[in-house]
Amino acid sequence: MEGYRWKAAVITLSDKGYAGKREDRSGPLICEMIKEAGYDVEEMILLPDEKEEIKKCLCTLCDRRKVDIILTTGGTGFAPRDCTPEATMEAAERNAPGIAEAMRLASLKVTPRAMLSRGVSVIRGKTLIINLPGSPKAVRENLEAVLPVLDHGLAILTGRDGECAR
Repeated sequence: MEGYRWKAAVITLSDKGYAGKREDRSGPLICEMIKEAGYDVEEMILLPDEKEEIKKCLCTLCDRRKVDIILTTGGTGFAPRDCTPEATMEAAERNAPGIAEAMRLASLKVTPRAMLSRGVSVIRGKTLIINLPGSPKAVRENLEAVLPVLDHGLAILTGRDGECAR
């Protein structure tokens, strides 16, 4: 939405990153991309793959911090500790599946492995939550696919725009 800067939070979910055994490159990339798109990054958080901790963080950012959008990275695959989609769904009040579907569709044009992403997109209150994959390459591909449309969706969700169809 022209002139308004959306309040964003970025959460990286990684046991190795949290333990200091791997550098987080995806979280900073998300921050860079959304700042260029006119978003203000209010929080950048690194958490281990612990479902209850992730859920609590999501709820706090939505309910207390009142951010407009939360972008997570990591924990969306098939590994036993990947629990980001489950934590996100538990925090959700409404589903917004088209965003995750659009990201998977865009990624499928690059690699058939995109079908293995379990990332979800949901709404809690007036906050949009989107799960992105963990690799920087996949983050860029997925975010480029949906970022141009998020502004309009956020304007509708937050009541800054009442028009859905143009």
